[in-house]
Amino acid sequence: MPLFDLEQFSDNGLLREESFRRQLDAHDWEQYRGKSVHIRGCGSMPVPTWAYLMTAAKLGTVARKITFGEEQAPLVVFQRHEP
Repeated sequence: MPLFDLEQFSDNGLLREESFRRQLDAHDWEQYRGKSVHIRGCGSMPVPTWAYLMTAAKLGTVARKITFGEEQAPLVVFQRHEP
């Protein structure tokens, strides 16, 4: 399962909304098409709620399933139900 680490979008250890939005828009979301993706929930920097929401919104357009939190006990936040 691909791991989506929000720290890759940090700017000197912080997530700044304007920069984060630009990076999300430029990110290759197709690599997650039809896959289960885990958004890493804990790390070395604080992550604002809006960053998780924006990321889930982008992933929700392509991913089959999105989980969040600790990798050993992930919480399902989205799952596409195919007909």
